[in-house]
Amino acid sequence: MNKTILSRVREFKKESYLAPLFITLEVIMEILIPYMMSNIIDIGIKNSDMNYIIKIGIILFIMAMMSLFFGAIGARYASVAANGLSKNLRSDIFKNIQKFSFKNIDKFSSGSLVTRLTSDIRNVQMAYMMMIIMVARSPIMMLMALIMVFKINIKISMVFLVAIPVMLIVMYTIIKKAAPMFDMVFSEYDELNNKVSENVKAQRVVKAYVREDFENKKFEKLSTKLYSLFLDVEKLVALFNPAIQMLLYLVILSIFLIGGRFVANDIITTGQLTSVVIYSMQILMSVIAVSFVFILLIIAETSIERITEVLEEKASMDINEDGEKIVQDGSIEFKDVSFSYSDNSERLALKNVNLTIKSGETIGIIGSIGSAKSTFVSLIPRLYEVTSGSVLVGGKDVREYSLSHLRDNVAMVLQKNTLFTGTIADNIRWGNENATDEEVQEVCKLACADEFIQKFPNKYDEKIYEGGNNVSGGQKQRLCIARALLKKPKVLILDDSTSAVDTKTDAKIRESFANELKDTTKIIIAQRISSIENSDRIIVIDKGEIVGFDTPQNLLENNEIYKENYEFQKKGGAGLDE
Repeated sequence: MNKTILSRVREFKKESYLAPLFITLEVIMEILIPYMMSNIIDIGIKNSDMNYIIKIGIILFIMAMMSLFFGAIGARYASVAANGLSKNLRSDIFKNIQKFSFKNIDKFSSGSLVTRLTSDIRNVQMAYMMMIIMVARSPIMMLMALIMVFKINIKISMVFLVAIPVMLIVMYTIIKKAAPMFDMVFSEYDELNNKVSENVKAQRVVKAYVREDFENKKFEKLSTKLYSLFLDVEKLVALFNPAIQMLLYLVILSIFLIGGRFVANDIITTGQLTSVVIYSMQILMSVIAVSFVFILLIIAETSIERITEVLEEKASMDINEDGEKIVQDGSIEFKDVSFSYSDNSERLALKNVNLTIKSGETIGIIGSIGSAKSTFVSLIPRLYEVTSGSVLVGGKDVREYSLSHLRDNVAMVLQKNTLFTGTIADNIRWGNENATDEEVQEVCKLACADEFIQKFPNKYDEKIYEGGNNVSGGQKQRLCIARALLKKPKVLILDDSTSAVDTKTDAKIRESFANELKDTTKIIIAQRISSIENSDRIIVIDKGEIVGFDTPQNLLENNEIYKENYEFQKKGGAGLDE
């Protein structure tokens, strides 16, 4: 356990300290019980003293009950501490993910993050609970039992000087070989979770293309690989129990052989031999318990590293909480902007972009697949940080603004529209949780969403299923546009956000924008020329460079890329894909 993990114990420190304390009291009771039993044999039974037997028996019963009580209390505190740690870890990981920039999110797959939030935390929780129990129980039990055996007879205690090192060597050998194998298992878990997540999200596509068998084979391949890895680990770990059991029986046999001779020669009593056997079991079981904890810690070590990686991942951009809170207008300026998704500045997605957009303008963007259209608009609300140069909104560098206030004023509807479980109104209020019903309806009318919402039985209280699977693609897009409008932004960015909307509705949305959002800067990425041909100006992007920025009419006369796309669509062809 490292400091990053242990610092998350926080308000459960008291339970983490009390658990070992009560476990220690339990161990003390358990250590005294064999000693009392030897007295019953050597004094009570030998002298046929029933009063003594009953007296010591009552004391033994009380001690056993106290041991049970202390053990139960200790286990409860350990459970509370371990569950508290897992709760705090889940909360802190989730909160840290919310701070991630897109660059941070790109570093981890969704399946990997799910595994870290679930399986990895469960591993750490179990290891922590066993650690705070066994760290107190096993070493103290082993030490005190060894002392008691040593007091009874030094020669018998020599058996453990051989047995314990041998057991530790066996444990170390197995654990050392198992550790790297667990790393491979968890990496494969990530792959499997990614596949499950991808398949669940794409079920409609899978069924539409009748790819169930193909997907089953892919999943079976991953599942079989994970099974094989687990089998290899289990084969190794399975050697542990037989090896330890064999050593355990050899130790007990040695004690009976040596102890029996000592009893025959009156060196020790029968009661003492009985207590030595019980103490031997306690010593050896303590060693086994410690080894079990070590195995859990080895499993948890991989999980700890993976959890720590997420917890210590720093957001790649400063949110600038104390930055500028007011965006004056929707003007936008790119000054010598270049951008790369990787740290390799030679692989630039955008190159030397310079342009100015006036507040209130409607700007269209067009370009071929992979031309960096989405990348370009992602720099305006600082979803990514520029590699060089600067982006200005409202006359100020976007880095000077408080990130939350900047994004409140630059609303963006992404290519992949996401709706959340809840009502339609709940989803729209993501744009402004304090919005009134009238404000919600107003933006839905602007986005041409009100017309289909009114047809639902519950209207704005209609439930949206996970991912918005109970509404069409076009309806989902319009709801996402309405959600963005509720922010009342200075800049509205639509990243191919009307591609699933019919041309008639698309035209109505653009008309309502022109009439009602005159002061809002509107940037529209579209596949259809008809969606942007009435823009004030259009940006043409090709291979990360601005190769045209002018009015639609001028571009039609002077820009080959725009002209080819325009003529192709007007003659009935399909537009350029996003």
